[in-house]
Amino acid sequence: MAGLFTADVENRGLVLDPRTKIAVMLTLVVFALGGTGSDTAAVRAGTVAVSILPMLLLAAARQPGRAAVFTAVYAVMKAAELLLVPKTTGAALSILGMCCMIFVRLMPGLVMGAYMLSSTTVSEFIAAMHRMHVPQQITIPMSVMFRFFPTVLEEFSDINTAMKMRDIRIGGRNAEKIIEYRLVPLMVCSVNIGSELSAAALTRGLGTKVRRTNICSIGFHVQDIAVLTLTAGLYFMWILGMIGVIK
Repeated sequence: MAGLFTADVENRGLVLDPRTKIAVMLTLVVFALGGTGSDTAAVRAGTVAVSILPMLLLAAARQPGRAAVFTAVYAVMKAAELLLVPKTTGAALSILGMCCMIFVRLMPGLVMGAYMLSSTTVSEFIAAMHRMHVPQQITIPMSVMFRFFPTVLEEFSDINTAMKMRDIRIGGRNAEKIIEYRLVPLMVCSVNIGSELSAAALTRGLGTKVRRTNICSIGFHVQDIAVLTLTAGLYFMWILGMIGVIK
């Protein structure tokens, strides 16, 4: 695979429908990041299972190395949250609690976002948005986002290469010029890339009122049903917890 944020259609392994990926992302935001239903033991266990799901999907997308690293980091920080945080006090508690919150609650969503970008083409995403009757005011900015991050990362890599040749880096002779010669060009490139991608999207007819055709094939398969069942089960356990059926 070309990169973490670059879609490689020919080498992406397990294929999920874009709507399934969106459902997993929303579930992670609600339960992992939002902490919904954390007072119910079954929901807490289900949240851990859904949080590990992006790493498994990343491994199924033929990125086992990155999946292993993310899984190891999540496991270590989750263990620290369960075992060390209750026994820690003072400033150490604040630092450890912040690290656990970032890696346990935020990281699964970030990994899922990276998986979406690396396994979904723009055409598939737009087709899924049309199937869900999402307004173009939402579809166009989100479709631009799918090309924005890979392009910005490519520009950032080129800027880093050029600045290393001039020894503008941390620990180099010209370290004080990092902000001026690295961050400023990156910010300017980001603005230009966003404008150019938006213009390209409109040039392709995304802003017209006529319904667009799409040659890519999307749909739910066995793997989609399995993933959606897992996410739906988490919501079901949350409802049972709210009405007092489970604790």
